[in-house]
Amino acid sequence: MSATREVISSGNDLAAMAAVDAGCMFFGGYPITPSSEIMHTISDLLPKKGGVAIQMEDEIGGIAAAIGAAMSGVRSLTASSGPGISLKAENLGLAQMAEVPLVVVNVMRGGPSTGLPTRVAQGDVNQAKNPSHGDYKSITLAAGNLAECYTEVVRAFNLADRFMQPVIVLLDETIGHMHAKAIIPTAEEVAKGIVPRKRFEGDPKEYKPYGVAQDEPAVLNPMFQGYRFHFTGLHHDADGFPTEEIETCRKLIDRLFRKVDAHKDEIESNEEYMLEDAEILIIGYGSASLAIKEAINVLREQGIKAGMFRPITLWPSPEERLYELGQKFDKVLSVELNQGQYLQEIQRAMGRRDIEKLTKTNGRPFSPADIIEKVKEVF
Repeated sequence: MSATREVISSGNDLAAMAAVDAGCMFFGGYPITPSSEIMHTISDLLPKKGGVAIQMEDEIGGIAAAIGAAMSGVRSLTASSGPGISLKAENLGLAQMAEVPLVVVNVMRGGPSTGLPTRVAQGDVNQAKNPSHGDYKSITLAAGNLAECYTEVVRAFNLADRFMQPVIVLLDETIGHMHAKAIIPTAEEVAKGIVPRKRFEGDPKEYKPYGVAQDEPAVLNPMFQGYRFHFTGLHHDADGFPTEEIETCRKLIDRLFRKVDAHKDEIESNEEYMLEDAEILIIGYGSASLAIKEAINVLREQGIKAGMFRPITLWPSPEERLYELGQKFDKVLSVELNQGQYLQEIQRAMGRRDIEKLTKTNGRPFSPADIIEKVKEVF
């Protein structure tokens, strides 16, 4: 059994702790509600480990510095909320194209624009799928409880190094500021599971960082350690130099998709709660799932058999499992703190348009009563 510890903390603080325990050595960011505590906490923790945390002049500078640190070979983190993620979008595209591993924590709040800085929302789900223009495959995880604010950030660092690209971890204001007991792995246990990025160890003259199989990520050795190559946001060849050669460009974008799609089994994660004998399927994620669980417990006491499917990996979506569940359940309810952003993916994966929805965009969280009332109204 894995070694664990009990801590009393908030989701934001747990995310910062997780980054440090996972081997992160650099944080670049800028304060923004409701994510600022991540920067505050990691600024205390990183120097004690020999790492560096720096507040840049803005959100753009924060992610630019984090990408630069990642290019030097260290695990790197930036954190923000919706408006800050919008500013980071261009550099997220650079990291996708150049295949630079990076973890981005987004503590969601109401939007668009400045929106509701101190209130909860889940309005950045579609943004997380395609935060920047162009063709690529996002990896996005959504923490659903305090413990996952820790464990999903740890997992994000391993996935970033495995697939050589940014990995987004979605928290939200409720779960980021929630303060309670969480059972998490020990730092020693986390260290055992760290998966370092691949390195090329051969003759420097034979090093081609992007000359890899079509279903694998680039192999980027740390800068300044004897291996020379080129970074660019332009389409590039095996050495990283810009090119417009037709087949090279086609294969590059195809590989950015296939390196993720061919290995979904390493990325996908979800929770199924009381689905075995359920007659009603409720789908939700993030902090909304906490209210869904409470609602299911009450509904079952009243003789109504409901169960929950919670995607922890939002992107790439668990489309095969969603399809299976769509075949099994006639009664399906999607619960989101937005206007139905993930509902669109549920409908696509299930091949159905008859999914009921419960949404809220006023900055307030769901109560179990909201969900119970909706279930009784539509089913």
